[in-house]
Amino acid sequence: MLRTQLPSPAGMFDVAVIGAGVVGCAVARRFALDGARVAVIEKGSDLLSGASKANSAILHTGFDAPPDSLELELIKAGRAEYLALRDGLNLPLVETGALVCAWNDGEAGKLEAIAAQGRENGIAGLRLMSGGAARQTMPGLSDRLVAALEVTGEHIIDPWSAPLAYLTQAVALGAAFLREAELIEGHFDGEWRLATSAGEVRAASVVNAAGLYGDIVDQRLGFAPTFAIRPRKGQFVVLDKAAFRHVPRIVLPVPTEITKGVVVCPTAFGNVLIGPTAEEQEDRVRATVETATLEALLARGAEIVPALAGMPVTAVYAGLRPASDRKEYRIVARPEQRAITLGGIRSTGLSAALGLAQHAARLHAGFGLTPLLPVAAPEVALPNLTETRERDWQRPDHGEIVCHCEMVTRREIEAALASRVPPGDIGGLRRRTRAGMGRCQGFYCQARLAAMTRDRLSTPLAVEEETA
Repeated sequence: MLRTQLPSPAGMFDVAVIGAGVVGCAVARRFALDGARVAVIEKGSDLLSGASKANSAILHTGFDAPPDSLELELIKAGRAEYLALRDGLNLPLVETGALVCAWNDGEAGKLEAIAAQGRENGIAGLRLMSGGAARQTMPGLSDRLVAALEVTGEHIIDPWSAPLAYLTQAVALGAAFLREAELIEGHFDGEWRLATSAGEVRAASVVNAAGLYGDIVDQRLGFAPTFAIRPRKGQFVVLDKAAFRHVPRIVLPVPTEITKGVVVCPTAFGNVLIGPTAEEQEDRVRATVETATLEALLARGAEIVPALAGMPVTAVYAGLRPASDRKEYRIVARPEQRAITLGGIRSTGLSAALGLAQHAARLHAGFGLTPLLPVAAPEVALPNLTETRERDWQRPDHGEIVCHCEMVTRREIEAALASRVPPGDIGGLRRRTRAGMGRCQGFYCQARLAAMTRDRLSTPLAVEEETA
């Protein structure tokens, strides 16, 4: 059974990072590379237990971010660092490009302003196109298309391997990953004493990257509220891999003031994604799916790409984004208490995570602590799970295939369970291997997975499935 074990040394950590979503994992990596002793405090049983596990997996350019904003700066910095380190970490990049599609004259009239904003943001590879020209780059688009803006730099990545790679590097440098360790309260009296459900953590400084609970964590640390999280639910439909040939590019709508809108895009795993919706709710835990909404997403997808009509659905899911009462990132540095809050990170968190980590390190440098000595990045290479490169089942002597839908080998599952950051629950195992994420959604491989993971997950598969 996988349980959190707090480190025994009496000394403090240099930095405690609260939250193991994509931003928290990137922050932990950055501070560990800077030479800090890092603790990552996560209330779930695995990383990506909150908002980060459900997203559209797009590596954004920032073409539509507010000009001269911190968000734009950090998206561009995060993207640049991802591109620089991805080969070393064996992280994928599927170079699809995107089309912002206008389906009526009103939307078409907005494309020039979007292009102008992108150029102001320093984004290259923008081209206004007629509907006919856009269909030449993606023949499956409906002939109702009026016009489009091509954004060549928007691409697809694996949204789960990236944060796992960041956290794995941090752990390789000595960081402690504390699971099932919900923050109860924190006190600062020259050092931070953080009471968690797994015990006390002492740290010189703290970074709040708690996502959906960012405002609550700030309150538990004793800070007056500076923002309020307003969970925004997004429902998604995942189409069968047969749909992939019809959607070679990301298809974006003309955005509104509220949302980027419903996207039709390929995934790095060979499926097609339709979503998300944008639905405000109070509940920070449950993200339900509704049949009528899913049917509307399918209908919208078929309007955009007619060949998707009637395409089999592989999966449906819903995620919550940590929207706040304002659109911009809610970043607060408190030098007197040596605390940083990275809040309100919504749909661009995956792209901006490494940039946010850089920014947190710069803010931390102003706290006046003794400078640390940076260390070399450890060699970490994540297994490839995408359809764009060779998979383990295509290699010699791969052995047993456990999940036939996604062609996941026993060797891959055993490697994940024995890794530096092993999964804490079945969701974590799925995100590390794709076992159970195919057409049958685990119907045929579930019993085998339960046997292989017995006594190796904090939430056993059999129990989790019975109580889901």
